[in-house]
Amino acid sequence: MNLLALKNKNLQEVNTLLGIKDRDILVERFCALGMPSKKSEEYRYFDVEKLLEPEYKTLNYVPKTLEVSDKIEIVDGVVVAAPQGMRVYYEACGQIDMEHFDPLYYLGHLLCPQTIKIELDGDVAVEIEHKFTQSNALINYRIVLYNQANRHATVYENFISEEIENTLVLYGYDMHIAQDSTLRVVKMQTMQHSGYSMVASHKVNVSKNANALLRSFDLGGDQALQLLKVDLGEHAHVDAGHLLYLNSESKRGTVSQIVHKGEHSSSKQEAKNILDGNARGIFDALIRVEHSAKYTKAEQNSKAILLHDDAYMAAKPQLEIYIDELEASHGATTGQLDRKQLFYLQSRGISYVNARKILVIAFANTLIEQVKDTRHQERIKESFEKVFYQAHKES
Repeated sequence: MNLLALKNKNLQEVNTLLGIKDRDILVERFCALGMPSKKSEEYRYFDVEKLLEPEYKTLNYVPKTLEVSDKIEIVDGVVVAAPQGMRVYYEACGQIDMEHFDPLYYLGHLLCPQTIKIELDGDVAVEIEHKFTQSNALINYRIVLYNQANRHATVYENFISEEIENTLVLYGYDMHIAQDSTLRVVKMQTMQHSGYSMVASHKVNVSKNANALLRSFDLGGDQALQLLKVDLGEHAHVDAGHLLYLNSESKRGTVSQIVHKGEHSSSKQEAKNILDGNARGIFDALIRVEHSAKYTKAEQNSKAILLHDDAYMAAKPQLEIYIDELEASHGATTGQLDRKQLFYLQSRGISYVNARKILVIAFANTLIEQVKDTRHQERIKESFEKVFYQAHKES
């Protein structure tokens, strides 16, 4: 499949190329937005066309009898294992956001008429492991996730790949956070010569009095972009934190829209970015406050440290406000490590590489230490150190 063949096509042509029918509303929305390119606002800092132009092989997504495991395991877009008693099955997505800003959100749904549905019962913590084993492939799947009202659930997400090359992963969540509940999602993704690129397009619906706590830890190199749209109901809250540590020639980051729809809703979004080599970090984030969202509180901030002269940070925090009764702030800073602090640490016998690591970890720790499970917190720190030392091998 060549995804760029969908560029500038009308409804009938898209239906024919994808071999689909009876999904005209989605196709019309996809055609209205058009295939993403370097001229697309949400992809302007990311070379998406280079990922879309190759000819990829397509896979057969045949549901399998699930093995019992301590985590949900998804291999090349197919669920192969899950904890005993957990409700994980395939079903058509009943609620698709027709106001999403990302055309690949709709393409993902068009390519996946059956989604992976996960229902979280009670106050549970579950790990989801994504594994990719196919080279030169388009791996596309979508996950619909529900939790229960008045409950507090946690999802830990990680990614691994075998020795593959030239694969593109299109996946994403439609999360529905129930009234008076909390859903905590912690994503940790290390990509270093991983053999795949990724575009992950998500939608999070936060109901009345519900809380979404979202943390993403993106480490290493390669090409990946997460696109996130969050809708907040009355008294709903989202706390989103994004940590980037990039090296080599990578381009990775977050493009997001947080939309306040209900009164007294609140949002906090923080990005910590550490860029080495000639990496490009991306934080293109919009908070929109609708007419219906009086008494909103919104806070947005991006901070970046550049460890190399060729590193580049594209930071674009934005507010779009249609009411007067609110509290809102946003900002972005970009700088380098403090030379006086580096000198002080070196004067105490600490090597230059370790001194940099200490300062970088201190910068990142405000997000890492928000992960409540110490086991997962240590996994993130270990992955961070491994990637850091690979990029800064001492002579």
